Amino acid sequence: MAEIFKEIKPEYVKENPIHLIGDRWMLITSGKMSSFNTMTASWGALGFLWNKPVAFCFVRPERYTFKFMEENTFFSLCFFSEKYRQALNICGTNSGKNFDKIKATKLTPIEGVTKTVIFKEADLVMELRKIYFTDIDKNNILEYDVLNNYEGSGFHRMYIGEILYCGIKSN
Repeated sequence: MAEIFKEIKPEYVKENPIHLIGDRWMLITSGKMSSFNTMTASWGALGFLWNKPVAFCFVRPERYTFKFMEENTFFSLCFFSEKYRQALNICGTNSGKNFDKIKATKLTPIEGVTKTVIFKEADLVMELRKIYFTDIDKNNILEYDVLNNYEGSGFHRMYIGEILYCGIKSN
């Protein structure tokens, strides 16, 4: 893996995290090479909490990835160039429960430092250890128009992960 990604400290990520997550999107992946799932997400955050570099991500319980997030300690966030937008669309609109996202996208899963799955084609990868989770509670939402994001679907579980490895594409 060392030849594919160069390790950097998370604080040296150059891209604006709002653009990185909200506009470029990311793949949230959990599991091991023998059994994993990935999903596209455009909600999340990068920051510093409890004296640790962290990332926040959100997964609905009805998503197949939720099972893997619950069963595994580690997960990854992978960010791609615009060239992979169609692959991210495929991963965000199909369930891995009954659809082979890897075959459809031709993305290459590889084992990361923490033994979780990352993707060779990513420009930026983060491997994280879950350190906290909580469920979004409808009663705690203060901006009522936010509820429009939940019409006809369940509320997310928020995971906070400590960033253990951060790598950028080697050239």
